[in-house]
Amino acid sequence: MLSFLRHSTTTIASRSGAPVSRRAFATIDMTIREAINAGIDEEMARDESVFIIGEEVAQYQGAYKVTKGLYEKYGDKRVIDTPITEMGFTGLAVGAAYKNLRPIVEFMTINFSMQAIDQVVNSAAKQFYMSGGDLACPIVFRGPNGFSAGTAAQHSQCFAAWYSSIPGLKVVAPYSSEDAKGLIKAAIRDPNPVMILEHELMYGVAFPMSDEAQSADFVLPLDKAKIEVEGSDATIISFSKTVGLAIEASAAMKEKGVSVEVINLRSLRPLDRDTILQSAKKTGRVICLEQGWPQCGISSEIAAILMETDAFNYLDAPMERVTGADVPMPYATVLENAALPQLEDVVAAVERTTYRRIAA
Repeated sequence: MLSFLRHSTTTIASRSGAPVSRRAFATIDMTIREAINAGIDEEMARDESVFIIGEEVAQYQGAYKVTKGLYEKYGDKRVIDTPITEMGFTGLAVGAAYKNLRPIVEFMTINFSMQAIDQVVNSAAKQFYMSGGDLACPIVFRGPNGFSAGTAAQHSQCFAAWYSSIPGLKVVAPYSSEDAKGLIKAAIRDPNPVMILEHELMYGVAFPMSDEAQSADFVLPLDKAKIEVEGSDATIISFSKTVGLAIEASAAMKEKGVSVEVINLRSLRPLDRDTILQSAKKTGRVICLEQGWPQCGISSEIAAILMETDAFNYLDAPMERVTGADVPMPYATVLENAALPQLEDVVAAVERTTYRRIAA
């Protein structure tokens, strides 16, 4: 049976097969935008078939300055400014991917990818399957997703559940700078279309970058979650910006004597089922946290996984969901805050799971 996705590897080796010496680095702090920029830069230097296309990515250096310096370094054949026509430049990039190039398509916001959703879903994601495995589409779609302060209903929504429901499309959502760099590099190298859901409010946030992560050979697998905090009493599962909120809630519960594990999903399609199930069996209590809407969300899929596997037998309380409100995003700040998960919401969900048991 034909797989929807081509298999790929993240193993790095020198062309000669000889060991490659590496210069040692000290751990540094790097912002998310700098980490994405470094990943793109390294992959463009490594592979001449990689190019980036989108609105204001070249001379303006990106709406969020993610592509800063790339136009000067690689020129207008590989860093390409486009008109405001997502449908047009996305279709152009998909065609280029069919012809052995590796485009990176920047959407100024993933909200604008709705203008190009036919190209993303019907032209890119399904191509390998519909060609009988003959024609791959190695393309990266990326841009800010989710809540963006003060931008209201049409520009402040999470499309994680939308895109992660599509067979043939890989979907990742970085939290830290190491996530951002390792995932963008892996996505560029992958033979499948990959959607990278960044977060606008995280671009300027700095995280430590290890010696390993600073290397040009650093890539992360596109199917593995990361345990950010080890715990034994409950598990919070989250992705993107709300991983930070989950870590805050874990620290708050620690002061109350409750040990909370935090899982950073990183990959939304495919989900790392093994990490989710192992943690659920270990702690017996699960809380899912996301900014998206509750119906048909990522949390809903995780709930189904727990119900459909033997992990259900290990649960000591029903799974809790902490999501965005089931409304279009309000503009007024007080209503906007009310529509999004807050620390007290997550703590309350943890307490609901830890202060009760299912009758035997």
